[in-house]
Amino acid sequence: MDGDTILKVEDLCTHYLTSDGEVFALDDVSFELKRGDSIGIAGESGCGKSTLAFSLLNQVQPPGEIMSGSIDLDGIEVTDLSEKEARKKIRWKKISMVFQGAMEIMTPVYTVGHQMKEPLRYHKDITGEEARGICERYLELVNLDAGIFDRYPHELSGGQKQRVIIATALLLEPDVVILDEPTTALDVVVEARIMNDLKRLRRELDISMIFITHDLSILAEVSDELAIMYAGWIVEFGDANKIYNDPKHPYTEKLMAAIPDIRTDIDRLEYIPGVPPNLVNPPSGCRFHPRCHKAMEVCRDMDPEVYNVDGIRVKCHLYSEDESIAESEEASYETAYDDEMAAEAYEGEMGKEEVEDGLTEEEEIEELLEE
Repeated sequence: MDGDTILKVEDLCTHYLTSDGEVFALDDVSFELKRGDSIGIAGESGCGKSTLAFSLLNQVQPPGEIMSGSIDLDGIEVTDLSEKEARKKIRWKKISMVFQGAMEIMTPVYTVGHQMKEPLRYHKDITGEEARGICERYLELVNLDAGIFDRYPHELSGGQKQRVIIATALLLEPDVVILDEPTTALDVVVEARIMNDLKRLRRELDISMIFITHDLSILAEVSDELAIMYAGWIVEFGDANKIYNDPKHPYTEKLMAAIPDIRTDIDRLEYIPGVPPNLVNPPSGCRFHPRCHKAMEVCRDMDPEVYNVDGIRVKCHLYSEDESIAESEEASYETAYDDEMAAEAYEGEMGKEEVEDGLTEEEEIEELLEE
């Protein structure tokens, strides 16, 4: 690992061993994070985003288990650490996390300061006025008054609670901070302020950040690189601007097409028919093929490899150097687009609402007038 790389993940697989079967939540995930850079991770619910975050902390809860792969955090192999070693060596000190639903994790019977001081006491044996001074400094860094230290969580707004959690994650000056849905349940004004604070803190403290969210518009503002996840795979990874302007993977293409654009006239946003697969029994071949508008015959039978396309890593048969694969016949099996009504809706001839009753808006009006 070169000197500019703070985190290197190779072929990481994390599964959940449940009574219903083995859940393939994360498979063959690889990426690198440079010092001071940020990576945005996006995808549908259940695609493995949070599982990836917990794997990086070596904090996957039973029945989850890291099955294979490597996580190199500044020279430390995370997967080799015991629970006690992970707590002492990496968590909060080298890598910290702002958890999903962070506003609800604060204990209501203790003051903010009491809870913020805990990692300082545990990791550095810092207590008393010295710990208070450090906590107040970080509260001010996230644009909170130092007096917040003596308040109880119920006395704070949602945005203030979120800032307290962010300040706590930064206390031990970690190299990497993971933010899992950091603006969930916040209004757009507070959301914008917090994202601006995070961009400023990344510059001022020279830390690397991993943002996890469903909101691609947020990631456009804060990410140097973008990872698109689907069904436990990273299907596209690379420079964020390149991916936003020219997505390569069919899944990424549809995600981008579903984002509203105030600069252009759009009659109706696109959507992806079908639902994400059950990862106890994922589809054979490419896991996206049952919902893909560019599915080929080969997609059902063969796992795609990762190809470098103009500096972007894409896990898709469309970019295979083997012409027999890249030019495979169009899929003859049924996909989510084969439903006639759904296909017409996708092509823009009918809307989602029209699929339900089979009538266009104009036909409904005519019918009412006739009555």
